[in-house]
Amino acid sequence: MAPPLLLLQSIRLALGGKPLLERADLSVSPGERLCLVGRNGSGKSTLLKIAAGAIEADGGTRFAQPGASIRYLPQEPDLAGFATARAYAEAGLGPTDDPHRVTYLVNQLGLRGDEDPALLSGGEARRVALARVLAPQPDILLLDEPTNHLDLPAIEWLEAELAASRSALVLVSHDRRFLTNLSGATVWLDRGLTRRLDRPFGAFEAWRDEVLEQEEGERHKLDRRIAMEEDWLRYGVTARRKRNQGRLERLQQLRGERRDRRRAQSDIKITVHEGAYSGKLVIEAENLSKRLGDRPIVRNFSTRILRGDRIGVVGPNGAGKTTLLRLLTGLLAPDGGEVRLGANIEMATLDQSRAALDAEMTLKDALTGGGTDTVIINGRPKHVIGYMRDFLFAPEQARTPVAKLSGGERGRLALARALALPSNLLVLDEPTNDLDLETLDLLQEMISDYAGTVMVVSHDRDFLDRVATSVVMAEGGGAWIEYAGGYSDMVTQRGFGVAGEAAPSRAARAERSAPSASIEAPAAQRRKLTFKEKHALATLPQRIEALRASLAMFGAKLDDPAFYGRDPAAFTKTSAAFAATQAELAKAEDEWLALELLREEIEGADSRHSSPASATR
Repeated sequence: MAPPLLLLQSIRLALGGKPLLERADLSVSPGERLCLVGRNGSGKSTLLKIAAGAIEADGGTRFAQPGASIRYLPQEPDLAGFATARAYAEAGLGPTDDPHRVTYLVNQLGLRGDEDPALLSGGEARRVALARVLAPQPDILLLDEPTNHLDLPAIEWLEAELAASRSALVLVSHDRRFLTNLSGATVWLDRGLTRRLDRPFGAFEAWRDEVLEQEEGERHKLDRRIAMEEDWLRYGVTARRKRNQGRLERLQQLRGERRDRRRAQSDIKITVHEGAYSGKLVIEAENLSKRLGDRPIVRNFSTRILRGDRIGVVGPNGAGKTTLLRLLTGLLAPDGGEVRLGANIEMATLDQSRAALDAEMTLKDALTGGGTDTVIINGRPKHVIGYMRDFLFAPEQARTPVAKLSGGERGRLALARALALPSNLLVLDEPTNDLDLETLDLLQEMISDYAGTVMVVSHDRDFLDRVATSVVMAEGGGAWIEYAGGYSDMVTQRGFGVAGEAAPSRAARAERSAPSASIEAPAAQRRKLTFKEKHALATLPQRIEALRASLAMFGAKLDDPAFYGRDPAAFTKTSAAFAATQAELAKAEDEWLALELLREEIEGADSRHSSPASATR
């Protein structure tokens, strides 16, 4: 095996006196594809900066092979001091690098190169920074959230470009599909330590769960040993007479181990404040049209959205996704056509720019509106500190200005604000930005459990596959088409991804081209039943039978012609229970049928794609 190009060993770093990295290791060999994963705040970006030589660790060693070229993409690139976007990108070239490659990359990323860096949006700045690090074709690419602020065409292009690259990669990203398609090994940063799995990201989460389950078993054994030691201290004769210091020190050591084992961050608890039920029809649109000057944004779009639907909206940046949402929710008047909202709609929104967050407002006031210490969740008051903890904010952050929060913290705060409002229609514009993988899992579960309707704009293909019942796709020229299913289903029906028909041919021209990111990668990343779905499939039949039995019991009572005359109040109560049980039975039967159809579809897909050629590398 070739010696590593870059080696970090026993890296230690403390921030503000608090240990962030304790014994972190990272080894990168030529051509190796690593993804670095961990919770927000676990130190992934910091470890990348140490790997890049941008900051120095408190302890440990960093070794880079002499002559090895390393390029680092930060989360927030600084383009200050450069006259144009091209000048910034060309500043990353070495003496022997080809300047024409900068032009190629800038153009491929949708820019001209003569843009003023001060006027670039976050997504445009990210594209220029990508051109800067990709142009030299370095030995090692360290990429911190490379897909942030990129639209789906750019993500699919970048995926194909990196798959064809000869550079070794270290990726930090919340985009599961991106990590799965590009990684060959996974490094997990958890509580200051790193663990390595020599398999792609697709195998990581099952392995992580096994590790955590093993830790839980060891913690249980440690708790029992501590209990035995404490029992000896209280009741042992030797303890009373001699105060055996050796055993006291052993108890303190055990307690220290227990504290260390419990340093893992708490799980985020996402709770949505559900409003009253809306009518069955939520939104009906007929031939909607909207223009911006001479440019059509929406042209003759019609749809019917019912209670419980989860609508994903996808397309390139600038296609008009946010405009479409505003038209459908009645916040923007169409130039033509008609929108009809259903009865009893209560809407909560999360905007992409997080504009509702006042940078000078404290975290506490942003959640409560100021002047109070409580948040109302599902009709019950909850102290703001407790609600902050649910979203992984420490109590001491209550008076922290929003401007001082990290991108991930601002994302969690905006989500907490939106979900605290009573709603039966959630409109989420890029909710996954800056969220870690665990938070994304819980957001997905919340959306699945939400009794109302959800409309979501997202560039996260895996997230859309997990939550969407249909996807509305921007086809260009103001045309929008709705496809049943998630993102991968849309690709199958459409024949290609958001990047368009040109994307596969572009990837095919590259050296060492991977399977097309827009078609074959989603096919390899097949949808699987979640644990919750498997559990529902196993338990729903018994629940349905129990509901049928209850329905029969209520029906027998109501069939008694003397029941009402004997006890009118009981008759009214039983009638209400009969109606509620009937509705619950219908919902359970629909849920079981949908899951059964999904299971059959997955099993059919697995049988069709079980050949070795269909597996990801």
